[in-house]
Amino acid sequence: MTIDASTPTSSAAPGHASALRELRTVLSAENYEGAVRCAGRLYDALPDKDQLARNVVLVAYGGGKDSSYTLAFVRTMQLILSQEHGATFRMRVATNRHAGMPQAVMDNIDRAYRSLHLLDDPDCELLLIDGQQVRTFDAALPQTDDVVGRNRLDILMTGHRTAADARPTFCNACNLSMVNSFGLAAGHNGGVDLIITGDSQQEQRDYYLWVTRLARKFGLQPPRDMRAGFQGFLASLNNISQAYFADIHGTDAPDIIAEHAITTDVRTGLEFFSIYDDTAYASGDHWELLTEFLGFRFDDIAFSFTESDCGNPALMAHLRALKCEHRYGQSYAEGLAGYVEFALSLMQKKEFPPQLMEIMRERYEGRADQMRTAMDAYAAQAYGFTEEQLVAMVHAPFTEKGTNLETYLAAEQQDLLPHAPLIHRLLGGSAPTTDEETLRITERLEHLTGLTLNQLRVLYGSSLRLPSLTPAGGELIDAILEGDPHKQVVHTRHSAEGPVVPELLSGR
Repeated sequence: MTIDASTPTSSAAPGHASALRELRTVLSAENYEGAVRCAGRLYDALPDKDQLARNVVLVAYGGGKDSSYTLAFVRTMQLILSQEHGATFRMRVATNRHAGMPQAVMDNIDRAYRSLHLLDDPDCELLLIDGQQVRTFDAALPQTDDVVGRNRLDILMTGHRTAADARPTFCNACNLSMVNSFGLAAGHNGGVDLIITGDSQQEQRDYYLWVTRLARKFGLQPPRDMRAGFQGFLASLNNISQAYFADIHGTDAPDIIAEHAITTDVRTGLEFFSIYDDTAYASGDHWELLTEFLGFRFDDIAFSFTESDCGNPALMAHLRALKCEHRYGQSYAEGLAGYVEFALSLMQKKEFPPQLMEIMRERYEGRADQMRTAMDAYAAQAYGFTEEQLVAMVHAPFTEKGTNLETYLAAEQQDLLPHAPLIHRLLGGSAPTTDEETLRITERLEHLTGLTLNQLRVLYGSSLRLPSLTPAGGELIDAILEGDPHKQVVHTRHSAEGPVVPELLSGR
């Protein structure tokens, strides 16, 4: 297919030709030709070729560097078909927002939409998904309190279960929310015909098989007649999600568990369309497109290590440094430097361009105090966390019958140490909760953790899941990230004078 953007078809939408000309100036010849090939394949896959505008294609856009390029590539495909046929498919772009997505990410998304001329194009529908709510995208829309509260509680409860192990603490709930946003966007307002993905066919197959095996292992498969296709995939993940959050929050929290439901209300037979074979993803290869044309900005918090659309990896580094300071007898700066080296190695494995790795190295080098202040401020702004609450999380003092309680109190809250027996009885449910001393201690524990007494009791009755070099994988919380590549064995000291020992560290 040969497209000359300078001679638009008369029935093409106004502005499509000029928008395509602009993209041709910033896309490499190789990537533009890839877009032409991919547009031809997509045309063949659309169900209604006589009335192209009746076809709706979904693109998930998180606002990061890779998804920004994907959006630009799919927009190019949309414009190519417009010029070739005088009409084109409708592109639905959906952004799943969570509390770890700073305003800088929303601003990057807004600049990308303006650069690609999406805001005023009737062939484009731009959605913002906050939890279970689907709205028209607006960068100025404030984050909803219910999403912030839900994300905050998920992080606290999972963090205490895992002693702030980075990946489960921040990513388990977020990944399930992301899948739900796919379903919500795909089923919204009449549904979509195809979902565009940058994953290869093999990656899609592997993920589907992983979900299927996980559901089978824990007896969470949907009925046999509900297992096929994307609907079946969503149904399996919904069962996994409900079981996971029942474990995290306790079975006596049905409202919280229900809030994490994953929708299955999508068209039967809905399929994915991969652009993987037609484009290149290395961000160094399209630096000008990202930074100059799309206006992408690498914010100090929003761009954190391997993520360019999320502030949570910065908090992962912060928690690791706090753990080293408060549990391992190291300095905060030593703990932070160790995490930075680990995260830079992940960036290298993911083939990040050298200039981005250098930005990250310079940001943290010799600036531990400044970054600590910045990350404390972000934790407070995004989630309402205090550093004291994060320190409690890295100790995990209440989980598994308070196995770490006395150690935590001795290190951090010495005046409460004599009350440890009462705290055990209180969390175990055998102490009265109405006398003055118990009320005072309850209030103190809730302040130190950001959790209610009932939530602390759920932790007290739950197992402590620590990262292991030889994981047993016996619980759902372990199995969800089993085989996850964002882990690495590091060598560190768990006490100031102790031996160097191997430790499994996870993060992003």
